[in-house]
Amino acid sequence: MGPGARGRRRIRGKDRDRRRSEGPRDDGLDRKDPEIGLVNLLLVRLSSLGDVVHALPIAANARRSGARVGWVVESAYRELVDGNPDVDEVFFADTRNWRRRPFSPQTYAEMRSIFRRLRRFSPDATIDAQGLWKSAVLARAAGGPVVGFGTADRRERGSVLLCDRTVKPVVGRHIVDHNLALAEAAGIPVRVRSPDARFLLGRPSPEADAFLAGQTRPFAVYHPGASRPEKTWGEERFAELARLVSDGGRMSAVVSWGPGDEERAFRMSKILPQARLLPLLPLAGLARVIAASSLFIGGDTGPLHLADAVGAPTLALFGSTDPDHNTPARNGPYRSPGSAIRYDSATGAEEVARKAFEVLAA
Repeated sequence: MGPGARGRRRIRGKDRDRRRSEGPRDDGLDRKDPEIGLVNLLLVRLSSLGDVVHALPIAANARRSGARVGWVVESAYRELVDGNPDVDEVFFADTRNWRRRPFSPQTYAEMRSIFRRLRRFSPDATIDAQGLWKSAVLARAAGGPVVGFGTADRRERGSVLLCDRTVKPVVGRHIVDHNLALAEAAGIPVRVRSPDARFLLGRPSPEADAFLAGQTRPFAVYHPGASRPEKTWGEERFAELARLVSDGGRMSAVVSWGPGDEERAFRMSKILPQARLLPLLPLAGLARVIAASSLFIGGDTGPLHLADAVGAPTLALFGSTDPDHNTPARNGPYRSPGSAIRYDSATGAEEVARKAFEVLAA
């Protein structure tokens, strides 16, 4: 018998024991699916924004199969998880501060508290969708069998030792499909594929409402920032692109930014004075502005994937960084995989504008 079969027997046996001891549960969920052996599923995806968005379908499928879903996430991304209708319990792990102050009493108290809560959650299976030592340790601390990516698909390869079952993603497929392979390996039937963050649009955001109230024309959102400088296309080219897409002033330009992106956004707004600079918004507010736009254009960043998950038309710009790993097919918009363009130093605003008009006309 292989390790996968042993993992499935372990998961389903634990499930049967819990059902006998707890009896029937009346919480409005269909727990009669014969294909699912999970009552509690724990998902560990700590960061970053785009990666948390890409993991949303794991929770959605587990929830639709009747499982109770827990999620371990960094506090910076709590809006995508806390209050998400597909997540029942959220565990905030401040791993960055833990690394900065590993021996402080506060770090010890926080780690002890989350480990206790994870064990009380008592997952029938845990999915480590991150592939780092910190995510693997948190997954293992919960006590259930751990499903994760294999050695070749983990940034910290040694952390695979804490997994009971591993999955090898299909080369060339989107990272969302890789995550769904983890769900299937944990025994979750996959019925939902696309990330969906539209639940954010129902949250109040006075800042976003005030900004949109002053927006009298259709608009495109431009996000010139990125987590790494080599992922940026350049503020000058973004400004020229906005001029071309404005179509004689019929479509206005809005510049978005996040922590660390301020300088690029400010420089673009100075080059293009008619553009409106977004204030720094909470995630729900940013989602609301993007959802109201006619087009979102940005690099391989969290806001791009958020735009795709709230249903906005998107155009992704991919540079030459790690061309075998960061490809439009693997990291581009999932809902509209053709809405991406790979650029190099010779790619001008005119070429990108032509692609933008194609997306607008679709």
